[in-house]
Amino acid sequence: MSGARRRMGGCGILLVAMVLGLSAPAQTAKKNSAREKLIGAWHLVHIDAPGPDGKPAVPQPKGMLIYTSDGHMSVQLMYPQSTNTLSNEYVLSGYEASFGGYDVDDATHTVTHHVQGSITRDLLVGKDLPRKFEFTADGHLLIRSTRPDEHWSVMWAHY
Repeated sequence: MSGARRRMGGCGILLVAMVLGLSAPAQTAKKNSAREKLIGAWHLVHIDAPGPDGKPAVPQPKGMLIYTSDGHMSVQLMYPQSTNTLSNEYVLSGYEASFGGYDVDDATHTVTHHVQGSITRDLLVGKDLPRKFEFTADGHLLIRSTRPDEHWSVMWAHY
């Protein structure tokens, strides 16, 4: 191999290394984005849903929340049997389930669920549900309603 080819080969390797080095911060930033942190399966740690008196309004349910990398979400909560009659906009007979798409706004720390299906059918289907979110120091996900009439919050942990 001639000296010129060796020098060009060395330059090519240097160029590839520089390109890979320059793209690494972009890949790291993407992995650290809120959307990337949301992706995966989460299990319910705690739900805080105070009644008008400030005391917990319902017993703790079991639950799962899933965000996929292609923009889909699903949430399910099952309340204890003692609350089988619990029903509202989100819950029917002690069970909550909905699915659809989602969008993340990093600037406002908001995730919006676009409900395509729900156990409560037309009460939620077709609605956009914006939620404030934050990641705690210990890696949990805290989600709150953005509605002024709703005072609940939900703490999730990655599986």
